[in-house]
Amino acid sequence: MSERMMEVIASPRVAPSILSADFARLGSQVDEVLGAGARLIHFDVMDGHFVPPITIGPLVASSIADRVHAAGGVLDVHLMIEQPERQVEAFAEAGADSITVHIEATAHANRTLAAIRDLGCLAGIAFNPATPIEAVTELRDFADIFLCMTINPGWGGQSLIPSTVDKVARLAPLAGRAKIEVDGGVHAGTAEAVAKAGASLFVAGSAVFGADDPAAAYAEIVKAAGAV
Repeated sequence: MSERMMEVIASPRVAPSILSADFARLGSQVDEVLGAGARLIHFDVMDGHFVPPITIGPLVASSIADRVHAAGGVLDVHLMIEQPERQVEAFAEAGADSITVHIEATAHANRTLAAIRDLGCLAGIAFNPATPIEAVTELRDFADIFLCMTINPGWGGQSLIPSTVDKVARLAPLAGRAKIEVDGGVHAGTAEAVAKAGASLFVAGSAVFGADDPAAAYAEIVKAAGAV
C-alpha cells in the first residue's frame, strides 16, 4: 500500500478538491495550494449515472499526478461512478495514491477494496447522507478511509447537511484504524464541528478554489480544522 499516503494522512489534513478548480489553469491552481502546504489533493470522478454530472477521468489524473508527487503530495481519488471496480486499475496506473468507492455503487465492496489495496493504493469506502453507518462499519478490515458525504453527491458549492455532523460522531468509535474523511460544504465555518465529531480529513472544493485567494482560503480551513 502507499506508504506516502499513509504518512500524509497520519495527521489531520485539508484536501482541496480540484472539482472546483479552473480547468483552464489546473496545473497552476494545483501548484498554488501545494505551495500553501496542501499535501492531499482530492480528485472527484462522476459518470453521469451514479450522479448526474460527468467530470474527469484517468487522463486528467495522470496529468497532475507527477507534480503532486514531486511536491510531496498524494492524489486522493473519489469515484462517484457505477461499478467502480471496472475503473480502479486505470486510476491506480494514472497515479492515484488512494481510491475511494461508494458502498451504494458496488455489489461486492470488500472485494473491490481488496483489489484497490492489491494495486498499491489505500482503499476508501464512501457513503451518502441517507446511508446508515452500519452499512460500512462491517468493512473496517478492508477500508483505510471512511468517506462520510456531508452533502448529497453531484455538485460542488452545496451546504453541509447539519445531521451529518452527528453521523460522523456516531461513526468515530466504530471506525477502527480507518481515517474519517468528510466531503461537502466544508469551509472555515464548518470544519471545526466535523473535526470535533471525529473527522481528520476534510475535502474542500468551492471554499478553496472559489475564493479570490485559494491559498489563503486553504489556510483558514486548516486552522479551523486543527489540521497541518
